[in-house]
Amino acid sequence: MPALITYRTPVQEAWVDYNGHLRDAFYLLIFSYATDALMERIGLDEGSRGQSGNSLFTLEAHINYLHEVKLGTEVWVQTQIVGFDRKRLHVYHSLHRAGFDEVLSASEQMLLHVDLAGPSSAPFNDISRRLLQELLEQGRDLTPPEYVGRRMQLP
Repeated sequence: MPALITYRTPVQEAWVDYNGHLRDAFYLLIFSYATDALMERIGLDEGSRGQSGNSLFTLEAHINYLHEVKLGTEVWVQTQIVGFDRKRLHVYHSLHRAGFDEVLSASEQMLLHVDLAGPSSAPFNDISRRLLQELLEQGRDLTPPEYVGRRMQLP
């Protein structure tokens, strides 16, 4: 199965720095929009969030800035489910552009399913668990993400 594309956008003028490169904060913005799109795929769209009172919160995010991205470049995010349990979701987003085979940037994220009334952690409902399992299975044939489980440290 091809990779799950969750978000696509051109790099906008407000997102670039004085060198014409995508600013570091806007990589996270792009990955955040990809997470929003993933939420829609797993039954946590705006309507269901309003009914259930549940959402996802980001617990941790790591970003690897691998190649420069310039103004106007059309980019897209491919998303893989690394794993999930009753309340947490481990995802991997990678940023791509046409004509360039290498990953531009990668973000590993740990997300928590939350009952907004608390707010407190809450188990995924049956629909979300089923959809997550389907996405996990669909991604089994993909190349394992390279930038997962990395630690930041000085040698």
